Amino acid sequence: MTAEGFGAPQGGAPKKPDLSVELCGVRLRTPVLAASGCFGFGREMAGWVDLAALGGVVTKSVSLEPRRGRPTPRMAETPSGMLNAIGLQNPGVEAFCAGDLPFLAEAGATVVASLFGGSAEEFGRLAARLADEPAQLLELNLSCPNVDHRGELFASDPGMAATVVRTVKAAARQPVLAKLTADVTDLVAVARAVVEAGADGLVLINTLLGMAVDVHRRRPRLASVTGGLSGPAIRPVAVRCVWQVATALPGVPIVGTGGVATAEDAAELLLVGATAVAVGTASFVNPRAAVEVAAGLEGYLAAQGVGSVAELPALFKAER
Repeated sequence: MTAEGFGAPQGGAPKKPDLSVELCGVRLRTPVLAASGCFGFGREMAGWVDLAALGGVVTKSVSLEPRRGRPTPRMAETPSGMLNAIGLQNPGVEAFCAGDLPFLAEAGATVVASLFGGSAEEFGRLAARLADEPAQLLELNLSCPNVDHRGELFASDPGMAATVVRTVKAAARQPVLAKLTADVTDLVAVARAVVEAGADGLVLINTLLGMAVDVHRRRPRLASVTGGLSGPAIRPVAVRCVWQVATALPGVPIVGTGGVATAEDAAELLLVGATAVAVGTASFVNPRAAVEVAAGLEGYLAAQGVGSVAELPALFKAER
C-alpha cells in the first residue's frame, strides 16, 4: 500500500514521519528489510528496486561449501501462503564474498549476511570469514539441522542455540541476530538463552513446518514431503511470538518477519515490540513489496499523528 492509501491527518501539513531506526547499533533508512530466501535481492532485483532505499537486504543463507539444494518440486502454493523446501541452495561463502556481497555493497545496500552451518564450529568459521567483509549485520539461521546432534534443529534447544551464538560472537566483528522458529515448546526460553549467550538481537520468526498433498495424484506436493510455510497465513503466529518475546525480554532488538505484505502488517509487528520488519514471500508476488510497505508505513504514521517508527511500541495497548 502506498503512503497515499492512508490519507492525511487533519490540521495542515505535519512534519514528515521519521522512518529510520537503529538496529543493534546500525542505522537503517527504513524499518523494512528484504528477508532472506526470497530472490536474494542481488543483480536480478536491481532493475526493480533501488537496493540503497531499502532498510536492509538480508542475503540468502550462505554455507561454507556450495549446496545444490533439494530435488524438485520444492515449492507449492497454499491458501494465504507458500510451502518451500529449497534446501538452502547457495554457492558457498567464497563465491558469495566474490560476487553477491561486493555487488550489494557497491549498490549502497545495508547488508545482513545470513549464515547457516551443520555445527557451531561451521557457524564460527563463517563469521570469521565475513569479519572484514562489507556486511553490517550477521543473521544466524538456527533452524537448520545440527549434524552433531542427530539432525536436531539448533533453534529447538536453548543450549545448542546458545553454543552457536557464543561461537559466532567469538569470531564476529558485526552485531549478531539469532533467527528463531516458532516450532518449539518454549520460544522465550530459546530467545533468553541466545541473548544471554551474546546475541545482539533476534529475528522472529522463521517458516513453520508444513505439508501439502496432491489429492488427485495421492502424493506429497513437495519432493521432500514437508517444507517451510510462509506468507500471510503465519503472520498471526509471528505477531504473537514478537509480543511474547518482547514482553519477556524488553529492550532486546527484534526483527519481525512472517507474512508481511502491507503497511498494516508491518505496523502490527512494530506495535507489539519489533524494531524492524522483513518482507519475504510477498516479494514473489510483487518484487517492489518491501519498498511499498515502507511507503505505506510512512502514510500510516502520518495518519496516526506519530512522528517516528520508534514511538509505536509505547502506543500499543495490550488490553481492549
